[in-house]
Amino acid sequence: MECIVGDYSNMANYYDVIMTSGYYDYAKIVDNLVLQDNLQNILEIGCGTGLILEELAKRKPNIQISGIDLTAPMLEIAKKRLQSFKNVALSQQNVCHLSLSTTHDLAFSYGGVWYFVIDGDQEPFMVSHIPDHEANVLGIEKMAHHIAPHGTLLLGIQGPHHDYETVISNGMKYSQKIDPTDIGFTKHYYLSDGTQTLMAQTVKYRTYNFEEAKKMLSAHGLTYVPETRDNKLFLRFSKV
Repeated sequence: MECIVGDYSNMANYYDVIMTSGYYDYAKIVDNLVLQDNLQNILEIGCGTGLILEELAKRKPNIQISGIDLTAPMLEIAKKRLQSFKNVALSQQNVCHLSLSTTHDLAFSYGGVWYFVIDGDQEPFMVSHIPDHEANVLGIEKMAHHIAPHGTLLLGIQGPHHDYETVISNGMKYSQKIDPTDIGFTKHYYLSDGTQTLMAQTVKYRTYNFEEAKKMLSAHGLTYVPETRDNKLFLRFSKV
């Protein structure tokens, strides 16, 4: 079994400008996170360059916040961004070998290692940055171990992936191309300035239908809980 998680090293230097050019709404993401009750300790699985954690730390300066990521260049940017927040701890970790000194009231991933896609009226399906099935099972086990009893897992909801290109805030052209595979899809990311390609990144994803995803998570004590509050960006799972 190989626990290979999607590597974003080539994208690291351009990630912030791409993501903050309308790709994600970080304020709304954090709006959904802070709806949770009695939070003392939060973990982000796949924190990237720390854009979500920065917004979260500004709003919740009195709780402990942790972030992990596998991609070293992304994590270095996150460390610089978050160095002034004494309540934030970051570490380079492969989720399949996740080892932290504490459990957490809330763990979440929004576009990180795992998330869900909803396409119209169809059931959600789970997208994983880990192509190997057994590695996914191990990663979920390790993640669940770091969620406290009666704690919460939130996995982000996104729209369907498709080919497109757009001009971002610095005038460069961002584009992406999706190729279906027998286990999910491959996504190609590009950034160009005129005729020059500045960045090219390819990531392989595995997908699971909703029943498969719920079964994998429930096997490690994480039960799906239909959301009753005004949460539009995450699916909620509760730790037994």
